[in-house]
Amino acid sequence: MNPNESKRLKITFIFFLIFVAFLILVGALIHIATDDRKLPKLVISESDKALRGSILSAQDFKIATSKKLYKAAVDTRNIDPDKKELFIELFSLYSHMDKEEVREKIDSKQGYVILTYKLDSLTARYVKQLASKLFALKVFREYTDQKAGIKFLHGLSVIESGENRIYPLKDTLTPIIGYVKKKEVHNYTTISGKYGLEKYYDSALEGLQSTKIKGRRDVTGHIILDDESVVKNRYDGYDVITAISIPLQKSIEQILDRFKEQLQAKEIIAAVMDSESGDIIAVASSRRYDITHVENADALTISAIRYIFEPGSVMKPIIFSLLLQNRLVTLDEIVRTYNGSFQLGNKIITDEHRKAYMSAQNVIVESSNIGMAQLSQRLDELSYFQGLRDFGFGQRTGIDLAYELRGSIPSIHQLKNSVFKATASYGYGIKVNFFQLLQAYNVFNNRGILLQPKIARYLQSKLKKQKIVRKKPIQILSQRVVDEMYRTLIKTVNEGTGRATRTEGIIVGGKTGTAQIAVHGIYEDLYNSSFFGFANGRNNRYTIGVTVIEPNPEGNVHFASHSAVPVFKAIIDQMLSMHYLTPLQTTSAP
Repeated sequence: MNPNESKRLKITFIFFLIFVAFLILVGALIHIATDDRKLPKLVISESDKALRGSILSAQDFKIATSKKLYKAAVDTRNIDPDKKELFIELFSLYSHMDKEEVREKIDSKQGYVILTYKLDSLTARYVKQLASKLFALKVFREYTDQKAGIKFLHGLSVIESGENRIYPLKDTLTPIIGYVKKKEVHNYTTISGKYGLEKYYDSALEGLQSTKIKGRRDVTGHIILDDESVVKNRYDGYDVITAISIPLQKSIEQILDRFKEQLQAKEIIAAVMDSESGDIIAVASSRRYDITHVENADALTISAIRYIFEPGSVMKPIIFSLLLQNRLVTLDEIVRTYNGSFQLGNKIITDEHRKAYMSAQNVIVESSNIGMAQLSQRLDELSYFQGLRDFGFGQRTGIDLAYELRGSIPSIHQLKNSVFKATASYGYGIKVNFFQLLQAYNVFNNRGILLQPKIARYLQSKLKKQKIVRKKPIQILSQRVVDEMYRTLIKTVNEGTGRATRTEGIIVGGKTGTAQIAVHGIYEDLYNSSFFGFANGRNNRYTIGVTVIEPNPEGNVHFASHSAVPVFKAIIDQMLSMHYLTPLQTTSAP
């Protein structure tokens, strides 16, 4: 090999070595750039989750509201062993955790430890302040990860961990309020409505937009807010503002509790509706529960929309108004009532009042089954069926509660049968829910107009106020018929089965209903009793309903006049004392 070739070979070898070294350097740089070595990020982001909206009363009392939960975590490898007790002492003081519990958490392992998941927002703010103080006190020290070959310094971190639903008024407005169910999503506790108002307004209550903050981090791991940081504002869910009056609601609940025990009833339901607006200002049940400690799923059922029952004689004014509307009866015509016993087909119909004759109006006042059985035959099956539909029976009212049952009415074919017509006229062979009856009776106190009942008035957020959408009001009775029914229901209170509801200075009208309960198709010694009607004062007009489910049949207390009527009267008296009703000097038609 000549000297020139030897020189070229050496130069080529040197260039090869340089090239290999360059490749190694490039590979190392790529590895450094792509390898996850758990280095602290220079740019970080934080999220502040939007909260579920609240449910409030007409007086802005919080019926349901949400609070955030936060978790506190620390890397125990960064805690200076000489200052471990100081950390335990201060964290216990700021977080209200027991010192031994904190010590046990820290000693559980070397590394990232979650100390608690249940800090409320106020406590979380204090713990965040503590995190900065701990750095100033040099409680934390750098730790070298031997495997990664890096040093890091992490302090005490406070991270949002979920949302908790609070019911400040305990069992008030249960089961109407409904409940929420918790779900873990990426270590964050979310909630969603599962029944009642919580379910019906779930999409509106859900948080609209969470806060997003992105920016450079400081040495303690917090975001530096400057011109380069990005902030996206938080918008919580809509608040649902109800028409519910909490003072009246609680008073009625106490009345129902008292009468439930007195009547030994399974349950009592009552509601008060503003007759002109359709707003429900109180809706109560004697079967309530602490939402945070529900053990029996049956307790969650809202009987006002889920309990379907044969209403009994409270149906008589409905059918009677259809006869008046179709000009098939007059108030003063005489109806033969056969001294209390009448055979229709193969069915014997009886009356408690054994009279030979009575006026058509008194058929309602004295609650004659025989009179209604005969008068109902004047309605053709199509008018009968459509009339029930017009009053809202056999279909959902649209009350803002989830899972309302629609009940049932006889078909047009069934109504061709005279017995079906008769029994439906006094409340058998037809299935209703409580709010269907309340909505129907409101027609008599609201100029013949059918209104959709609603518990909520409007939705409110920081962005806007949104009205609750209602069905269009429908005129189903003429003013002539309303006037006649209004007088008839007042007479029923003054002279008939509702006498015990008479109240000085208040216009009270309504109708009793006592219905035997069928179990597997056989009528047992079980009853439901109801009273639906109105109470009008100087400035306000209300439609009120009471249904007593299975009162004790002994001693005849199961009759509506001895069960539902006293409850109705107690509610009127309470409304008077709380000035929802103001006495007037004279009575007048609507």
